[in-house]
Amino acid sequence: MRENIACRWLVNRTNPEYVKHISRLASVSPPFATALIKRGLKTPEQLNAFLNPDPSRLSNPAELPDIKIAVNRIREAKRRGEKILIYGDYDADGVTGTAIMLEGLERIGADASYFIPNRMTHGYGFSIAGVQKAKEVGASLIITVDCGITSFEAVSNANSLGIDVIITDHHEPIKRTDDSEQLAVSSKTAHSSQLTAHCSLYIMPEALAIVNPKLMPHLPIFPPSHHPPTLSGAGVAFKVIQYLLGGRLDDVYDLFDLAAIGTGADVVPVTGDNRIILKEGLKLIQSGQRAGIKALKDISGIRDGLFKTSHLYFGLIPRINAAGRIADASDVVRLLITKSGAEAEALARWLNDLNCKRQAISEIVYSDAKEMCQKMDNNYGAIVIASEGWHPGVVGIVASKIAEEYYRPTFILSIDNAIARGSARSIQPFDIHHGLLRCRDILKGFGGHKQAAGLSLLSENIEQFRTIISGIVRHSLSEEDLVPALHVDTDVRLSDINIELINEISRLEPFGYDNDIPLFGAKGLEVIQPRVIGNNHLKMYLRQGEQKIDSIGFSFGGQLDIVRQCGLIDAVFSPVINEWNGKKCIQLNLKAIRPSI
Repeated sequence: MRENIACRWLVNRTNPEYVKHISRLASVSPPFATALIKRGLKTPEQLNAFLNPDPSRLSNPAELPDIKIAVNRIREAKRRGEKILIYGDYDADGVTGTAIMLEGLERIGADASYFIPNRMTHGYGFSIAGVQKAKEVGASLIITVDCGITSFEAVSNANSLGIDVIITDHHEPIKRTDDSEQLAVSSKTAHSSQLTAHCSLYIMPEALAIVNPKLMPHLPIFPPSHHPPTLSGAGVAFKVIQYLLGGRLDDVYDLFDLAAIGTGADVVPVTGDNRIILKEGLKLIQSGQRAGIKALKDISGIRDGLFKTSHLYFGLIPRINAAGRIADASDVVRLLITKSGAEAEALARWLNDLNCKRQAISEIVYSDAKEMCQKMDNNYGAIVIASEGWHPGVVGIVASKIAEEYYRPTFILSIDNAIARGSARSIQPFDIHHGLLRCRDILKGFGGHKQAAGLSLLSENIEQFRTIISGIVRHSLSEEDLVPALHVDTDVRLSDINIELINEISRLEPFGYDNDIPLFGAKGLEVIQPRVIGNNHLKMYLRQGEQKIDSIGFSFGGQLDIVRQCGLIDAVFSPVINEWNGKKCIQLNLKAIRPSI
């Protein structure tokens, strides 16, 4: 099967007069105005809200479904002296959300403890093990964090033992179809839950309350123009605690750092509430006010005052995730809530060591999976690869890399005792959760989002699953959909690239899903002094008219001969300030190049 498919360049075209209008309205350059328009920012209110993401603009937590029921039950548990068990997922979103929930409950004096499942022992999601733990500690209320929306068996088991369950989650609920199992809603839920009005749309557990923003668009109490936030699990936990403490931001501001890590770790749009959470949280992370995060920064080699958004994605989050992937993530919550610098340093060293082991394990599984991919038929709509002995904690990482390289929805499965468990990663045009829903008859379980999911099935059904999901992909997508697209904000002249534009671009930070760094395109560029430096990086000057700018293409070394042979090239890039040996200069970070057309 082929890899690294050539991408399509899609240049955004906007009416020049409209670009001038937005440029004047926002007092910005035309290239930056085009980037704003591409993000759907067209009115003064939209421009101001996006360019000035202030905490005062956060949506009202009371808008979340069932949050009043959930908070009233928590307050009742506190008054009665009941024990509360927080059941969090083992990934970075889950453990940060658990830490938020725990600190928030402790602030009202509630008797709360937490349980983080072990990936290998307990599997994914809210499970019977959590109910057993609640029984052991004498808890009469379980609050899930970042899981639970499809945990029918565990919720039913808790109900049978007289233990109430509050689900806080952000994953996709299962949509009801004509042949779906008709699960009854308990009388308690039916009489008290806001969700009753649209139970016909989803199959949901019989929990006391389900706080999940994915349910909001279908609630009749919200007008069509209302766009509810697509929060992370930690973001939902933050909202619950904010509402529990009376809605005052000052009382929860110090939790923004935890919410930011959870938001960055999960694939959620960096817009609206998520953009504000990330921006405020990054300030706290940079200041190092939390002992555990400071220790993680130190062990990652990140110097004080130099924290960048990329350090969150590539430094802190992989280390936090390492425990849940190959060990037990319970101690990660300890790291996040400890006040002891010594304890934080010890736990950070432990996580760093785990991350090194995780990287080695990932590389072995990736190498095996890559070899299997190369032997596959090109006609498959989806990539489904399975093997015994693969560590289930790294299959998601491998699935992401394979999906990016081959640009196909990818399923990496680890087989143990005739059960295949694994992770799925998709490409932009394909809703992988919906695809799995259509395969549910041969799956033991699944859950997730449009772009990422987890699943399990009998190993004897893998071939059948491969055939069905590949057929769904081929039927759902066109040939064009299976070619990756590089979305260019606008075409520019090199004379448009200056310090002022780079400073304007910085106003869009923090970058992330649905808010990528703007990309610009330029044609007819003369190549000057092309050479390969470092680890296969292509460095050269690009000239257009009188303007000459330094550029670098990371891992572009294989294209050296191409740029030497062609007279002129076209390039897609993001302009940055490069600092080297105390000097600053404008540099183009190349994303794609081709012979000029």
